[in-house]
Amino acid sequence: MPDIRRQVLRSNVLLSVSPDGISLSEWVYDIPHRTNTERERHVSITDEYLSNNASYAASFEGPRPAPPTKHVAVVACMDARLNVYGALGLQEGEAHVISNAGGVITDGEIRSLAISQGLLGTTEIILIHHTDCGMLKFSNEEFLDSLEDKTGSRPGWDPMAFSSLEDDVKSSMTAIIESPFIPHTDALRGFIFNVASGELEEVTL
Repeated sequence: MPDIRRQVLRSNVLLSVSPDGISLSEWVYDIPHRTNTERERHVSITDEYLSNNASYAASFEGPRPAPPTKHVAVVACMDARLNVYGALGLQEGEAHVISNAGGVITDGEIRSLAISQGLLGTTEIILIHHTDCGMLKFSNEEFLDSLEDKTGSRPGWDPMAFSSLEDDVKSSMTAIIESPFIPHTDALRGFIFNVASGELEEVTL
């Protein structure tokens, strides 16, 4: 177990991503083998963002109230092409934005939504999946098998891959409605964001 754990902690396991989608056939263990130049490049990206933060903080007006002013919580995929603030025209302080791989509803999202509604006063929920999602391009078993092959350990969590965007939006909505910890579900709506056009298409139960 110590050897396996050390391998996991020292290794960065990446999926191969191309315009054609995600491949599980190529795995990159790049942390132990990075050159100094590569390390500097990775650090410099964070430094660039820190420089941006200095500019942002210079004109920052705060603190703002913690409860979202629009009383909305958004659960969306973490895909870099999906800018929730831009797609919905959200302003800072208006909504909680919860992101994960696929925008699926797990115990973690139920936890966040329960806190959002129970302690911070949100009453409306927006779910957003998107076209060309990576979660459509592999199976749970395939991904778990690959992790186990490469690390010697099999995760206890479910990757929650899916084969239909519309069906998964519906199942996510159902999971929220059926949770006893989410009291406000009357204003729950689900959408699919088109990464080519920027448009949102509504999905109804």
